[in-house]
Parts: sequence; structure tokens; C-alpha cells
Amino acid sequence: MLSRTANNLYWLGRHVERAENTARLFSGIQRLSLLPIPDDEHKGLWQGLYQSDAERDEFKSRYSEFEEQAVLRHLVFDLDNRSSIKSCIVAARENVRGARHVLTTEISQCMNQTWIEIRTYDAAKVDELGVQEFLDIVKERAHLFRGVVYGTIRRGEPFMFWEIGAALERAENTSRLMLARAPAFRRVAKRDDGFEFYRWGTFLRTANAYSAFRQLYREVDPVSVAHLLILNPDIPRSLVSCVDDIARTLRGVKANARCTV
Repeated sequence: MLSRTANNLYWLGRHVERAENTARLFSGIQRLSLLPIPDDEHKGLWQGLYQSDAERDEFKSRYSEFEEQAVLRHLVFDLDNRSSIKSCIVAARENVRGARHVLTTEISQCMNQTWIEIRTYDAAKVDELGVQEFLDIVKERAHLFRGVVYGTIRRGEPFMFWEIGAALERAENTSRLMLARAPAFRRVAKRDDGFEFYRWGTFLRTANAYSAFRQLYREVDPVSVAHLLILNPDIPRSLVSCVDDIARTLRGVKANARCTV
């Protein structure tokens, strides 16, 4: 396979996964911001989405304060932000076009339809529809695209490079999610008024792991959540599951390359 094709497939996996993960992160933070929390903690929620100095500096170069509407514009609509939802969908469409000779028609059609739908939204339209409703659309389109890939493409090198990108992006997102929430949750760890339960519930739903957690654990506590999202191989978004997926797929790429030499 040509390196530019492999690169497009790898970044296709990352861009679609990143769009979904950004929608999940913003959705979770918005729900947390609606809870009765201290003002200083409320301000820290939105800033917590930006884990590195480079990310925070980029945001502050365009916006004056870490507040909901500014973060919404930056993470959803800002085409100058390469990690915004719109930027990821545009980039994913270009990735599909660059690798269309190894992808199915259904994959191309699904991505084009996603791009057509997402590009019609702006801040005013999302405000009218509702932020959570729009974020649900983004997640549903990502789920649909993933299903089309799994259901239509041959399990060869194109599928493998796409899967590596998606798994690596998912692992990074889980790490980012835990880093973004950990300081705030530590500050309320000793409260016993039910507030902590709702915070962890929102956190787990953001990671799409709430139902699994309730099946496996009786009490919601930081240690159990960390174990689930780091060490449990049966959870698709856990770090160990993502790393195992990457290692398995890389072995497949290596074996396939050896057979074609």
C-alpha cells in the first residue's frame, strides 16, 4: 500500500473518532456545569478541556475567557482549530477522497452525507436546536460511519490502518477525559450528600461506560472508575483495550506485509 493511502486511512480513523470524542467531552462538561458547584470550580470545568499549554494558548489567542459559548465556538465550529468537530469532519472527508480507491462506495457516501449535514450548522442553528441535540447528531453520524466501515470493508490493510488510527485516538481521549475531570472530582471526594454520585455518573456517561460500570461495581468511587477505564480489557474505551487493539492490528499489518513481499 502506498504510504499516502495508509496515512489517509490512519487519519480517517483519528478524525472521525476525534469528532465523536469532542462531542462527548463537551456534552459531559456542559451537564456538569449545570450542577450546583462553586463558581471557581465552574470556571475550571471549561478550562479543563484544554490539557496542554499550547492548547490553552491557542484558545486565549482568539477568546478572552474560558466560558461555554467561546469553548463551543472553538471546539465545534472553528475551522482554524484543527481539532474542532467541523474541522475533523472536513479533514475526514478529504481522507476518504484520498483513499477512495481502497474504500467501499458506502463508506464514501456515508462520509459525504455526514459532511453535508454537519456543515449546515452554525452557532445560531445549534442554539435553536439545542447543543445536546446537535452533539447527539455528531455522535450518531460517527456511530453510523463506524458501522458502515465494519460492515462493508475487507479486513485487509485499509481496514487495519483505519483501526489503528481510531484506537489510538480513543486511547488519547480516555487519558484526556480522566485528566480533565480528576482535579475537580478530588476536591469533592469526601462529600456524602449524593453530589459525588451524580458527578461520577456524568463522567462515566461521557466515556460511554456508565451501564458497564453499574453492572460490575456496587459503589461509585474514583478507584473503581480508574480501574474500569484503565485496566478493564472488556471496555472498548479503556486504555488497556485500546492498546491491545493497536498491538493486535500492528501484528496483522506486519504479517500481511510479510506475505506480500
